[in-house]
Amino acid sequence: MNDLDKDIHTARETNNPVAKILWIILGSFFVVVGAIGAVVPGLPTTLFLILAAACYIRSSQKLYDWLITNKTFGPYLKDYREGRGMPRNAKILAVSMIILFAGYAVIFAIDELIIRIIVAVSGLIGIFYVTFKVPVTEDFDKD
Repeated sequence: MNDLDKDIHTARETNNPVAKILWIILGSFFVVVGAIGAVVPGLPTTLFLILAAACYIRSSQKLYDWLITNKTFGPYLKDYREGRGMPRNAKILAVSMIILFAGYAVIFAIDELIIRIIVAVSGLIGIFYVTFKVPVTEDFDKD
């Protein structure tokens, strides 16, 4: 890891104790929503974990380190934070899973119109974000 990578992963904690607590609460909320998104069809996971990392980097080095060293999601978050994006296969899989699960939930599993709309909009946000905002890693293209 070079000096730039170390700097990217160094928390810039706020000096305001109230703001620090609010960042931690918001980041923890995003972790919970991201964890729920890992099992609930249509709810994006990565987007919420990226938001959690953004909150934690403003409030707690310890929580940020905990998140980016998570064995399941950590490597993706770290690569994203370092500007490397995600492998093409992972990107295709992510978009496919959002379409599959959000589509199934909206068409078959959810009866309430407002919940259908929320799941559909969340799925669309996830699809557009992964497709247009997350770069493809160079490592995959060499395989």
